[in-house]
Amino acid sequence: MNTDTVNVCGPNIARLRSQAKPPLTQESLAAKMQTLGAELDRATIAKIETQKRKVFDTEIILFAKALNVSPQSLLNK
Repeated sequence: MNTDTVNVCGPNIARLRSQAKPPLTQESLAAKMQTLGAELDRATIAKIETQKRKVFDTEIILFAKALNVSPQSLLNK
């Protein structure tokens, strides 16, 4: 296991965000997350996507809702 990686969902969040119709910016995803109750800004989204910040289980559920996907799809490698 690569100990430099602190989350497995970051690249999936980035991919799903860019594949959304219309594509979401980090800023617009942060705004969606905030409406769902997560205190995340654009910089935090960037850190998550680049695997520099851990993602809490509750955030995974909110990311899934914001991206209209299942939580499991965020965890697939």
